[in-house]
Amino acid sequence: MKRLVLASSNPGKIREIGQLLAPLNIEIVPQLSEAEEPHDTFLENALAKARHASRESGLAALADDSGLSVAALGGDPGVHSAYYAGRDGSREERDARNNEKLLRNLKGDRRAYYTCVMVLVRDAADPNPLVAEGVWHGEIARAPRGTNGFGYDPLFFIKDLNKTAAELEPSHKNRISHRGLALQKLVSLLHASGRR
Repeated sequence: MKRLVLASSNPGKIREIGQLLAPLNIEIVPQLSEAEEPHDTFLENALAKARHASRESGLAALADDSGLSVAALGGDPGVHSAYYAGRDGSREERDARNNEKLLRNLKGDRRAYYTCVMVLVRDAADPNPLVAEGVWHGEIARAPRGTNGFGYDPLFFIKDLNKTAAELEPSHKNRISHRGLALQKLVSLLHASGRR
């Protein structure tokens, strides 16, 4: 597998996954168009995105679906993290509104975790996609901190490091984040399956 279409148009996510895949010498090709994400689980959305990207490109495809779950909000925003405060505006504007809404709604318990489900299909009809999940535990800071990362990263506080995800160096974040953990597991599955 020398070329792979990445089913994302999120520049932050593309940068992170590209850095994580660099050692494998796989050429990353951008998707042609975005898939719908109508499902209520990370797995279903990731699989829909991977199959869509593979169908359009004729290549193997990698997709992920991820989000932030907050204990005090009953697991919200969860699978709806990207559009928690609506779909209007640029990605940066949505991120800012999502973070504002999260802080406004959050009272008391600040425990939270990121989930990432990553799916790799050889082709659009692949009956045996590779699936890996990563979970990253933290809590919600009282105010945004840091300029690295995207989404909820300025609010996602890692107590042991005394930093938010947006304050971490990208290489450090890639080793310990939900997306990094999921991709590490996926690469192991890829080697074990003989698909490399």
